[in-house]
Amino acid sequence: MKVLLINGSPRMQGNTNRALEEVAAALEAEGVQTELVWIGNKEIRGCIACGICGKKGDNRCVFDSDPCNGLIQKAAAADGLIVGSPVYYAGAAGTLVGLLDRMFYAGGSLLRFKPAAGIAVARRAGTIEAADQINKYFQINNMPVVPSSYWNIAFGRVPGDVEGDGEGLHTMRTLGRNMAWMLRCIEAGREAGVTPPEIEPKTWTHYVREDVLEG
Repeated sequence: MKVLLINGSPRMQGNTNRALEEVAAALEAEGVQTELVWIGNKEIRGCIACGICGKKGDNRCVFDSDPCNGLIQKAAAADGLIVGSPVYYAGAAGTLVGLLDRMFYAGGSLLRFKPAAGIAVARRAGTIEAADQINKYFQINNMPVVPSSYWNIAFGRVPGDVEGDGEGLHTMRTLGRNMAWMLRCIEAGREAGVTPPEIEPKTWTHYVREDVLEG
């Protein structure tokens, strides 16, 4: 079993990375392999709603100059996913949001039913909102969200500050152990013949209906 952890901070060795390392250490202690990937501090395109990924159906974004397509494949090959971000204006980092938009539009079908969780780190406020923003990608993509003993948040301003947040690091360790437990449950279910439910074709209901406008 393997879990992919994505560091969405522009700072490679900041507090977000340290929080993810704590999760990874707990997973490794439970016998689960981990890979921690930093998305970098360069420009990452946002989704431009071109729809080419849907038309081609190859689970790739048409823009291939940043980490998006590589991370789709890494996430598809993993059994679970953890995404971490610093907090910017009570939300996740903009480059990470752009990346996740494209990952889930182009490759969301490859990630269904994989356990996942978002974590957020901030100097003070906005952490719960940012973690919830990340979790919504999982919630609308048929992915179980892994719980912990508190919201998956930690506090720190400059690199190293998070070491002083004992409860935050405890929450990260608990998240790692809970992820390992959920992965084992899924594996045991698979061995017993329990498979994910079939995906029913989606029914689209638009708030503005053309037949009403035409009438």
